[in-house]
Amino acid sequence: MGRKIITTNRKAFHDFTIFEKYTAGIVLTGTEIKSIRRNAVNLKDSFAKIEDGEVFLYGSHISPYEQGNRYNHKPDRVRKLLLTKKEILKIHTKVKKDGYSIIPLEMFFVQGLAKLEIGLAKGKKLYDKRDAITKKTQERDIARQIKR
Repeated sequence: MGRKIITTNRKAFHDFTIFEKYTAGIVLTGTEIKSIRRNAVNLKDSFAKIEDGEVFLYGSHISPYEQGNRYNHKPDRVRKLLLTKKEILKIHTKVKKDGYSIIPLEMFFVQGLAKLEIGLAKGKKLYDKRDAITKKTQERDIARQIKR
């Protein structure tokens, strides 16, 4: 499966513990897909919500297309995500029952179609973030020592 990554939400991996991942399609307009092909996407503060049995992406920023003139899209509009009914029900029960958040992790192309990987996540506490940082620095130091 040829997967070309457009953008990754690095802040999500820092602020959240990811438990499950799902791949969703995105409903886009013509100028949005052109901007995505130019990597003009930011998922930093975005999240997803389930409303009336459908999943919507909030807070993602797709920059306006330069040659889009009056047909351009709104950069911060709400976008619908395409998942199967079974997946939506599974995610909805976990969000309601266990208090998970739906966080976009990365956007990528598969056979020319833009897809979004979303994850069920729980927020990390400050001490969890510190532990993760110290673990990363220790692993880096060990890798440097082995390299020498």
